[in-house]
Amino acid sequence: MSRPGTFSHLATPNAPSPLHPHEQHSTPSTRGSQQISGSDMQTDDSVKIPGSWGKGNVGNYSGRHGFGLPYGMAGIGDGFFVPSYLRRSRHIERLRVAHEAKIAAHRDIPTHKTGNGQLSSRSSSASLPKLAPSHRGMTYEVIEHQPPEDNGGLKPLPSRWHEVDKNNAMEIGMDGLEVRFVGGIKLHDNEGAATRTDHPIPTQCGIYYYEVTITSKGKDGLIGIGFSGPKVSLERLPGWEPDSWGWHGDDGNTFCCQQIGKGYGPTYTTGDVIGCGINFLTGCAFFTKNGVFQGTAFRDLKNVEVHPSVGMKRPQAQLTTNFGQRPFVFDIDGMIRSERTTIQDAINTTNIASLHSFADENAFLKELVAQFLAHDGFVETAKAFAGEVQRESGALQIDRNAQIDESTLEEDLDASNRQQIRAAIMDGDIDKALKRTHAFYPQVLQGHSPVYFRLRCQKFVEMIRQTAELLGDVPAKPAKAMDGNGFSSAANDQVDMDVDDPKPEAEDWDKMEMEESDISVKYHELLEETLHYGQALKSEFQDDPNADGAFKEIFSLFMYEDPRKSPQAHLLDRASRVPVAEELNSAILVSLGKSSSAALEILYQQTEVLVDSISEDGGAGALINVPNDFLR
Repeated sequence: MSRPGTFSHLATPNAPSPLHPHEQHSTPSTRGSQQISGSDMQTDDSVKIPGSWGKGNVGNYSGRHGFGLPYGMAGIGDGFFVPSYLRRSRHIERLRVAHEAKIAAHRDIPTHKTGNGQLSSRSSSASLPKLAPSHRGMTYEVIEHQPPEDNGGLKPLPSRWHEVDKNNAMEIGMDGLEVRFVGGIKLHDNEGAATRTDHPIPTQCGIYYYEVTITSKGKDGLIGIGFSGPKVSLERLPGWEPDSWGWHGDDGNTFCCQQIGKGYGPTYTTGDVIGCGINFLTGCAFFTKNGVFQGTAFRDLKNVEVHPSVGMKRPQAQLTTNFGQRPFVFDIDGMIRSERTTIQDAINTTNIASLHSFADENAFLKELVAQFLAHDGFVETAKAFAGEVQRESGALQIDRNAQIDESTLEEDLDASNRQQIRAAIMDGDIDKALKRTHAFYPQVLQGHSPVYFRLRCQKFVEMIRQTAELLGDVPAKPAKAMDGNGFSSAANDQVDMDVDDPKPEAEDWDKMEMEESDISVKYHELLEETLHYGQALKSEFQDDPNADGAFKEIFSLFMYEDPRKSPQAHLLDRASRVPVAEELNSAILVSLGKSSSAALEILYQQTEVLVDSISEDGGAGALINVPNDFLR
């Protein structure tokens, strides 16, 4: 439960985008999130209000001007998959987040602006139109995001056979999952041809597994399946070289880093499905045949970096591979569940008496919860929890040391103040939160502190949200479309309507138009006020180097017809108020000489660090997901 940074929840590019990654640049869009540059509205104070907000369908705009605007990049999301047995893996969750961030960054690349203020149809990345100078002499420009170059140091899963890191006698299919032997017969016993995958197996998975289907065994069935290091020669079958392990189909033997085999299991041939897995927790490797576990093949596989690898020696040998893109024949999910259950049972039976001075573990946990509720300002909840614990203790006649002293909660006067401040933020009333903080804890907001900046930016976001919500208040009005003869289409459809169907009266149309006019006036007034506030905020913090990223994210909302459908829509999510409230609460506690984090939060953070540490080399932590396994 790590605390966010100064503005991390607004500066993060990881929010999901409503745009599909496979939509082409040349196709006109009808999405509300498309960026446009039309005729903007000028206020008396020279603030330019983007014409895109509430100005009709964006797709019609691009259609009128004869070009479509880029809002996605084809193929960005291709290739990412999650094997079923790794769905709860912490490592896979992080890979997914990194993958989605990369897609979002690509989608967020805006288009070039031409000299006449229109967006160019010839380019897919440049600055967006600027706001006109305000009465403060300031302009603001939205800068594009550069796509991340990697996955943040995370090791991806093997996904296909490498098209380069292979023997010349091996041919890789277009999908990267099919391998064929296309060379001449390897006559010598020590000859062969092999290939490796695009990525090594990440030990952080804990257990890794893949399957190979023998499409054709070729002559003699001389096929090897296993894994090898990144520098192992590809001139021999897996298992015949140091740092290489394999199970061969012609004799059923396994080979461990040498050409001398060891009896292991049956032979395999055309039509068989052979699975290969490594359990990094135990350091053991295993194979399966047609869904049947064949037993442990190799041991002591510690601190190894290996790729899945296959090898062949005879023409017409061919196989296809499943790295987890589709269901496996072997129940690898069941093996993972069994291993995870064993680890969780060990955790649940661990004695933690040495970690606290309470009579029993249950009392210790209740104290942690009570302290967390009081720390975060949930006064009423904390009192109710304390009362429930006291009633339970009295009914069970438990030692009074297990009870929580409710009087300390009542005497904690600042807890009530912090609760009111938190409630104001959660209601979106940032002005009220600032007023109460100034009144009770003025030292927290002095000197343009980071939390003060964050509150001001949240105020800006709340104003944008209110403005955007007015877009949905415009009453829907049936279109008066005309057919090719100039007559209303409603007249042509009259024969299909029930004679009792009510029709809009003239006064209804007038009422709807008046409502729309009132909302439009309110909308533009609030929009102008919001822009003035944002520009004043930018001017106030213009010397703060850490503020630029936050302003880029927030101001980019103005470039969309409906910001609620933009790639930055996560800024408007009410859940974004939570980290703001937490950060202010922590700052208040620090100013009072108290810990910025509750004991329960510290315990959670330490647990996450520990699990990370013991999962790096494939230890038991690789199969533990603290939020999913223990907090849900």
